[in-house]
Amino acid sequence: MKNKMIKPREKAPEITINLVNDTVWKFSEQSAENFVMVLFYRGKHCPLCKKQLEELQSNLDEFTERGINVIAISSDTEKVAKETYDEWEVSNVPIGYDFPIEEARTWGLFISEGIKKEPEHFIEPGFFLLKPDGTIYWESIQSMPFARPTFKHILSGIDFILEKEYPARGEA
Repeated sequence: MKNKMIKPREKAPEITINLVNDTVWKFSEQSAENFVMVLFYRGKHCPLCKKQLEELQSNLDEFTERGINVIAISSDTEKVAKETYDEWEVSNVPIGYDFPIEEARTWGLFISEGIKKEPEHFIEPGFFLLKPDGTIYWESIQSMPFARPTFKHILSGIDFILEKEYPARGEA
């Protein structure tokens, strides 16, 4: 199945997902002041994801200070996601699991077939900054695990956006 590309200023698909703390996260119930950041990651099998999510943990207060709610989501099973939460330094990051591959395609995310000890299918990295009304403001979708935007750069971009009231780009 071919991925659909969703563009900035378009409504993002609704997300309702189970979290590792046994609660349910719904985008429609978020009350972010400025944005909701949705970070899709490959899963526990990925050492770059571990590094990225631990970096997110260390920068989480900076997102909160800017009025941004954050969630990290993978297609890992509940068991694997809870192991991730227990083994990685991500104690304050909301971790969603069992994100359906077909739903990931509606976000335009790349899907890979597992090799070696990877899951049969999993999501490649994606970063979305959503406005409180559910429209996409900024997105970064990757087909490989390498060269992801750093949170330092993302935060710097958000500061510029908020200061200059910069509009969403890339919708044409």
